[in-house]
Amino acid sequence: MTAVTLGEVMIHNLARTVADGTLVFHGFGSPLVQLALHLARRTRAPNLALVAGATYALNPSPPFLTPTSNDWALDRGAEAALDIEELFDLAASGRMSRMFLSGAQIDRRGNSNVTRLGSGEKLALKLPGGGGGCNLSCDVERVTLWTAAHRSALAAGGTRRFRLVEKCDFVTNLGHPAPGSRSRAALGHRGLGPDWLVTELGLFDFDGDGELRLRALYPDTTLDDIAEHTGFRVRATERLEPMPMPDAAAVEIVRGLDPLGVHLRELSPIDRGRRFEA
Repeated sequence: MTAVTLGEVMIHNLARTVADGTLVFHGFGSPLVQLALHLARRTRAPNLALVAGATYALNPSPPFLTPTSNDWALDRGAEAALDIEELFDLAASGRMSRMFLSGAQIDRRGNSNVTRLGSGEKLALKLPGGGGGCNLSCDVERVTLWTAAHRSALAAGGTRRFRLVEKCDFVTNLGHPAPGSRSRAALGHRGLGPDWLVTELGLFDFDGDGELRLRALYPDTTLDDIAEHTGFRVRATERLEPMPMPDAAAVEIVRGLDPLGVHLRELSPIDRGRRFEA
């Protein structure tokens, strides 16, 4: 038996959403996603074409994950580097198969918000913005969503600021249309929308109607945990699956790529100590 950490399980499940022989963009800033894509290239998807982070390097092979995602050491061994215009052209022409997105809010239909909190004219918090995610979420074939902040802390008055919400205050990145709305295709979008969500509390997919659905729980999480920390009632598959766990070879790759433990910064102090038997 191998003891694995929560972060390693999340990285493994993010990597599982990647198909071999496809073009994937992992965006900026998440060490969990960076490690997942490098893990995928070294295991299940050796023919993956990876466009990495802020520098748009193609198929880099960094010796280790650096503390900042804009370090040129992460481009070591790259076959080429794209201009930002080329990146968007790849998506708009239908050649980008998957990208990874998160948000301060993710709603039940896979829309995400990295623009602002507060509805109408009432601005509660200005967020960094989408950085092109709006366009890409419309054009890329599939989107993997993730967050390591599903667990919501109690605020003053006993209320919670949920990360998973019924409806985003602002839609930065497009998910699935609500029932009765025009479809993505009718709106002229080539992408099919999100199909996976990985959080520190569970693994989710989207059903045929484009609604979030719980697929698997961690050994130490329950349906009550999901209900307590989600701003809407989550439907579950008829039979929940065991959480997919990485094997010893995958764990060795992740630990070799992240000797500084950079991905731990993305996890809460509680989650950094979670361990499972695999």
